[in-house]
Amino acid sequence: MNPTTFLSAGTTCAADHYPATSDALTTDAGRPVVVMAHGLSCTKDSGLAPFAQAFADAGLDVLTFDYRGFGESGGTPRQVVSLAGQVADLRAAIEHAATLPGVDPGRIVLWGDSLGGGHVISAAAGRTDLAAVISVVPMVDGLAAARLAAQHHAPGQLARSTAMGIGSKVRSALGGDHRMIPVVARPGEVGALTLSGALEDLTSIAGPTWRNEIAADVVTELGGRGPARDAAAMPCPWLVQIADFDRSAPPQAAAKAAFAGRAEVRHYPGDHFDLFAGKPCHDAAVRHAVLFLTRHLTPHATASAATA
Repeated sequence: MNPTTFLSAGTTCAADHYPATSDALTTDAGRPVVVMAHGLSCTKDSGLAPFAQAFADAGLDVLTFDYRGFGESGGTPRQVVSLAGQVADLRAAIEHAATLPGVDPGRIVLWGDSLGGGHVISAAAGRTDLAAVISVVPMVDGLAAARLAAQHHAPGQLARSTAMGIGSKVRSALGGDHRMIPVVARPGEVGALTLSGALEDLTSIAGPTWRNEIAADVVTELGGRGPARDAAAMPCPWLVQIADFDRSAPPQAAAKAAFAGRAEVRHYPGDHFDLFAGKPCHDAAVRHAVLFLTRHLTPHATASAATA
């Protein structure tokens, strides 16, 4: 794994490049490359390595990165989620991935989980230069997520979180600091994710640069989240991996977006974090992703598609 950097809107983003360890997908033009976009608050050192290594072993280069304001990337304010800014960072990462040594710029793949699973839809929609996209437990519809949250949280807790988010947004608009809350906390406590098990699940994959802190106005950002609207404009092979018992990213919304985008869909009997390493659905999720990419990126497959 090799550290690297790229610029997004003039700010330096930190990234890691995993060169392929196999020539199985190599052509005269080079190797395919996967750009990985993480979920809410997460950093490139938090749970991505097992996926990245599996892709590298299958013959793909991999680029992981930190969004501006998170992890090792530059940018201020820190720990503040901007959906538009993160999609812009992903687009900058795509441009950087195309310049990596030995990479085939005509075979770029996007992989995203949770919030990043929606970002890859937004970044891919309408483009004709991407080879494939994978969305893992994607958060694609903010209103659907709000309805799902209402099923698993007390009304008073949701009202308190919304009030804190609006207050933080107003305070920052007036020149003050954002109000920070924990990313994950126990049920009944203040936090962005407070479902039972969320604290243990996220901290179990968290790397040393991850911080359990996020600006409270993330709730107002997520409320307007709508990459599902772009699903019909997906121009390349798309795999959507859905956790059927997901309490954070509504599985029905993901399935609806997948249908609109003519995606291949895989279902797993788990919750939001159950596709990560150490969880019961991880091995199957990785195997399915590798099979999907191998099927669409092998030299004979891409050559056949080009002449069809």
